[in-house]
Amino acid sequence: MGKKALITGITGQDGSYLAEFLLSKDYEVHGIIRRASTFNTYRIDHIFVDPHEPGARLFLHYGDLSDSEQISNILYNIKPDEVFHLGAQSHVRVSFDLPEYTGNVNALGTVRILEAIRRSGNNVKFYQASSSEMFGNALPPQNEETQCKPRSPYAISKAYAYWMTKNYREGYNVFACNGILFNHESPRRGETFVTKKVTMAVAQILAKKQRFLYLGNLEPKRDWGYTPEYVEIMWRILQENKPEDFVIGTGEQHSVREFVEQAFSYVELDWEKYVKIDPRYFRPTEVECLIANSSKAKKTLGWKPKIGFKELIKIMIDADMRKAGLDPIGEGDEILQKKILDRWWKSD
Repeated sequence: MGKKALITGITGQDGSYLAEFLLSKDYEVHGIIRRASTFNTYRIDHIFVDPHEPGARLFLHYGDLSDSEQISNILYNIKPDEVFHLGAQSHVRVSFDLPEYTGNVNALGTVRILEAIRRSGNNVKFYQASSSEMFGNALPPQNEETQCKPRSPYAISKAYAYWMTKNYREGYNVFACNGILFNHESPRRGETFVTKKVTMAVAQILAKKQRFLYLGNLEPKRDWGYTPEYVEIMWRILQENKPEDFVIGTGEQHSVREFVEQAFSYVELDWEKYVKIDPRYFRPTEVECLIANSSKAKKTLGWKPKIGFKELIKIMIDADMRKAGLDPIGEGDEILQKKILDRWWKSD
């Protein structure tokens, strides 16, 4: 039988791609979802099979990262081999408006899982989704030895979770790893994130359903990659013989302005005619430049991203054009996703 994995945040961008990947590796996959009056599983509906059906390998459980008893019960009942902790309040700008909630879910939520693993006495491997935002104002490029200088409630909560993961590894011998992933995007990115706002607006403007795109600061520089490649490296981190932390990124930096320019130029539009600046979207404290030094991951894990900055933008716009009822310009994310899944199946 294959391994058993538990994913928090399975309905999010990363969680949905990770679930696909683990199913391709013959895992039994369990995911934690929050109870809501409306369905929020659209990212995983295409891989979900009624658990009553023979051969079903994806199972969902109601839970909340703020509820330690429920987290403990889920871990006790499932007894997973691996836990991928991706669930979080993941929007940096929103964290300034909801700092207490962000800390409770992101920081203490991680401790609740780690403590449940420790108390279980089982040999569970734990992956913590750390963030490049932890580095804040630290000089780029940033690697595993770079000092954390967080600049938002979100980044501070992630730094707390990062250090607690290290503490449980060193203090209790838990196989606990931090994946410090730099920005990674896809057609499944949440619609409030700047990259998705841009690509979705391009498609909506082409379809004459939207006139303008309102953005905040265009100057921050980020290291952007393609999410399906990043979830594979999450898995590889837990397949190592000893638990370690890894920085994952492309090693390239591009400003938000560059992202906007490239997105509009792909469909032959002048971005300056459609983009307007709204001060409400500025952060009280900004991180100016993040760029990954992934030399450790390259040496140890064989990390080498295949989808570049321009390809990423094309994939996202093609997908959003399709949603808007337009014919995509390129082959789109579906074909590229199939290529990556085929590679997953063939990898050892």
